[in-house]
Amino acid sequence: MEHDLHAEIELPLNLDTVFEFFSKAENLERITPSELKFRILNPTPVPMQVGTLIDYRLQLFGMPFKWSSLISEWDPPHSFTDEQVKGPYALWVHRHSFEPTENGTRIRDHVRYRLPLSPLGDLALPLVKLQLRRIFAHRQQAVQDALMQTKASAG
Repeated sequence: MEHDLHAEIELPLNLDTVFEFFSKAENLERITPSELKFRILNPTPVPMQVGTLIDYRLQLFGMPFKWSSLISEWDPPHSFTDEQVKGPYALWVHRHSFEPTENGTRIRDHVRYRLPLSPLGDLALPLVKLQLRRIFAHRQQAVQDALMQTKASAG
């Protein structure tokens, strides 16, 4: 069974500034909760474009694993999509979109995912949803902190 996750935040920053932050794969380490021990395995900087493969190592519930993502869509400065090629999900498609607003930029995350070993794997759905909500809440706060710090030091 396929599931969806939506997250949204608006920041008082211009579209180009926000997209530039997200276009640097190494910023993923900055916005991922530290207990996940997230590390990019590719040499950095990672050239972001359609076809880029990004390899990570992380830990979830104490279990280490590798994750590979493919950038399947790249439309600067409006959106990009990464899709899990190897990892813990049967399906993981994460679309990042950026929209200018009257007060700055709206950042939207939409994730379509499917748990492994369905239908048996779906028994873990409540725990997975809770963990994903927590990770994305942390991510939103970390993005806001990082980008607003950049704005303050530039201003």
